[in-house]
Parts: sequence; C-alpha cells; structure tokens
Amino acid sequence: MTNDAQLLATAPNFRDLGGHATSDGARVRRGLLYRADALAWLDDHDLALMERLGLRQVIDLRAALEREKDVDRIPSGAEYTVIDVAPSPSAPPSGSGGEEQSPVGDLATILSHPERARAVLSNGGAERFMHNVNRVLVTGDEACAGYAELVLRVATGPTAAVFHCSAGKDRTGWGSALILALLDVPKEAIIADYLASNARLDNVRRWVHGLTDSNGVDRELVAPIMLVRREYLETAFTEVERVYGTFTDYARDGLKLAPEVIGSLRERLLERG
Repeated sequence: MTNDAQLLATAPNFRDLGGHATSDGARVRRGLLYRADALAWLDDHDLALMERLGLRQVIDLRAALEREKDVDRIPSGAEYTVIDVAPSPSAPPSGSGGEEQSPVGDLATILSHPERARAVLSNGGAERFMHNVNRVLVTGDEACAGYAELVLRVATGPTAAVFHCSAGKDRTGWGSALILALLDVPKEAIIADYLASNARLDNVRRWVHGLTDSNGVDRELVAPIMLVRREYLETAFTEVERVYGTFTDYARDGLKLAPEVIGSLRERLLERG
C-alpha cells in the first residue's frame, strides 16, 4: 500500500491516500484523495498528468511566505484553497508547556541566519524542533481550525482533491494521519503511510540544502529535519491523548467537527466488498 510507484517526477511525494484497509473491513477508495509536496515545481508533463487524474480541488497548507516564493501550478479547472495550519510566531499554542515555539513554516527564516540556525538546531535542537512541530499541529489554534477545514473540504468539496505543504511530510503528514484515523485505519498503517515520505523527499532536500549551502549552515544540522521518524508522529498522537484524552475527543473538542462531517467523510471515501 505504501509502496506505490512515484506518480509525478517533479512532485515526488504526490501519492494516492487510498487503498488502506480499515479496522472493520472497509477500504479507502483510490483516486479521490491525494497527498503531496509543493506543486510549484511541476513540469508540463506532470501538470497534464494531474489533469488526467481528474484533480478538481487543490488545498495548500503552506504559510504565506512559502506560497509567495513558490507559487503552485494548478490543474486546469481545479479549485484552489489556502488553509494555513502554521501557528502565529507571536502566540504559543495552547498546551505547549511554555517552551519557545517556532512557526511550522519558519525553517527558511531559521536557515537564513547561520548563528540562529546553530542555536536552534544544534545539540539535539533539530529533533526538539520536529517534536515541537508535531505538538503544535495538534494543539495550535490555527492548526485546529485549519485541519477542521481540511476535513470539511475533503468530505464535501470537489473531488478528486489533493492537499499539500512544501515537503508533504509534516503538515501534510498530520493531515493524512488525521483523515485516516477518522476513517478507522489502524495506527500501524497510518504510521507506515507517514514513513513512506522518506523515499520521496528529493525536492525538499534540494531546497533545504540550497539554503544551508548558500547561508553557510552545516548540512548535518538539518539532517533530522530532512526525514520523518516514527517518534515524530508518535509525539502528535501522544499530544492528542495528553490534551484531549481520545482521538474522538480531539475531533469533537479540538477540531469542533460535527458528526455529520465525519459521516460524510466516511461515506465518500470508504468502500466495502
């Protein structure tokens, strides 16, 4: 399921979220929902392929600076929506414990200042950054509102749909985990889908290494950020349990999702037999 062939050469983390079996024997339909890295670097061939897949909705989870610097190429006829799930740098998310926060989409800013990069990312800082990102994606006010809108749009908006961030691994990774969990896909399958990004990060490696090399930052400092690890996603699930108790409570109390929306999501994306 997680070993699907790479569909787009210029967006290597573009992949179908369908095919997973659920705990009660249903299966996530293929061809309705895709996850991806940035669509800014699509060549004409891959853009045409996306159009042949019937993409009718593009959901961009990136921050404003990312969107302005690398503008998505949108398939003809597709609806484009921005849902910025990154928290404001001036307001720590609820349940953060008071530690210093870094905006989810702020890596480019950090890497533009070598001294700041060393201060933030050295001595285990890169790992702490990634764990913090995953806590913020669960508890941040912007993240909760944004992921609720993502679920709503996937459940009721035009299909087929694709949602993405820059690398397609963290913000998109939690969005994928959330949707699959709401569909009752087992946790181990969700984690396997998350880890599949590691083989598909060529674009983000080129982008980040371009930043490190041009700004005099040691590539080794960002190595823990250039991949996904099981423990990163486990941090998000642990934060759900710590703050809300259960995933059901998170969907209801954190995301404020109505049961009807979750019902529509399941009706649209699940098939039996």
